[in-house]
Amino acid sequence: MLPLSLSELREVAAFAVACAQPALPIVGRDRPDDGRPHAAVEAARAFAEGGERVRALRDTAWAAHRSAQEARDAGQAAASEAARAAGHAAGAAFLHPLADATQVRHILGAAAHAARALELADPDEGEAHIARARDLAGPVVPEVLRRYPAAPPGGGRVGELMRRLDASLRPPT
Repeated sequence: MLPLSLSELREVAAFAVACAQPALPIVGRDRPDDGRPHAAVEAARAFAEGGERVRALRDTAWAAHRSAQEARDAGQAAASEAARAAGHAAGAAFLHPLADATQVRHILGAAAHAARALELADPDEGEAHIARARDLAGPVVPEVLRRYPAAPPGGGRVGELMRRLDASLRPPT
């Protein structure tokens, strides 16, 4: 088990919220009646600001992921990725203290999916969002990230964006 404090979880969640937020207008534009991604980001924000890590927070994450699935099924790829970013923002509160590369998605998933959503809307925005996310990380997020193995392989373009951000937040060894 890795050491992981509640204040560190709050910092990771705040980072995930900051990364997911810029993609939310895509959901508003493409799926104006679907408030689930916004609710997930707001629940994650409340946790980051001192709220409880409760089942309702996890439920908002799952609801945002269902929204992502529905958007994908409707052919709304950018909205799907934005909703997935929101789901990962809420899921960041549930980062497990296990040395498993899949846990990196709890830390960087919101940033990677938001970058992909923005990239689908404007091809120059994916890499730009990853650069902004690196700057948003502050000192705690890279410290927590270094306790975990590198981001796992696979995951298509989102996985590539996640690995790029992961590598930029870890010092060279």
